[in-house]
Amino acid sequence: METYEDNIENPDPWIVAPRKAIKGRGAITNLAGRYETQKIEVIDDGWSRDSEEPTQDGNPQGFHTYVTHETAKTILSRNQSPDLPFSLSLNPYRGCEHGCIYCFARPTHSYLGLSPGLDFETRLFAKMNAPDLLRQELAAPSYIPSPLALGVNTDAYQPCERKLQLTRQILQVLHECRHPVGLITKSSLIERDMDLLVDMAREHLAMAAIL
Repeated sequence: METYEDNIENPDPWIVAPRKAIKGRGAITNLAGRYETQKIEVIDDGWSRDSEEPTQDGNPQGFHTYVTHETAKTILSRNQSPDLPFSLSLNPYRGCEHGCIYCFARPTHSYLGLSPGLDFETRLFAKMNAPDLLRQELAAPSYIPSPLALGVNTDAYQPCERKLQLTRQILQVLHECRHPVGLITKSSLIERDMDLLVDMAREHLAMAAIL
């Protein structure tokens, strides 16, 4: 693998992290977001080095996962694209610790002033009021039921879901209201909610795809 030192004669001005694999992470850089007016280039001048010893979670120092609890103003996203099989979606989280390097959602972190690189998979945001907002949306007289795509932008079953259980609470609301839902995930954590999904699937109200 090419390293920054190998490319020193023609340094990449976008590099803000060493070009080497990081255990448990998909990205190896932390590029500036597309809307940033300033970009920072990190150069090792030999005077100091950060410790490369792994921490208890197996990541080098500085690459822990941080989850920020936030209060969302709205929770449902609507689209009119003929290329998508759904018009309604809900994402309990922003950012995704699964860290798939090919993820189309990475650039959305730029709206937060964060990088689509390592920030996307280490700086997460949890919409703690998502279940309550969903219940309010479904109860609105103007609401027209439509199959809801859950966790499309970022996986609804990433590691922090084990503790926060936002996805499960959302499914409980949908189950109670007999509202159709579809999920896409690559996590076995979805098995935790089989009691809800199986019951809904019997009435053709739920479907899931495991990638």
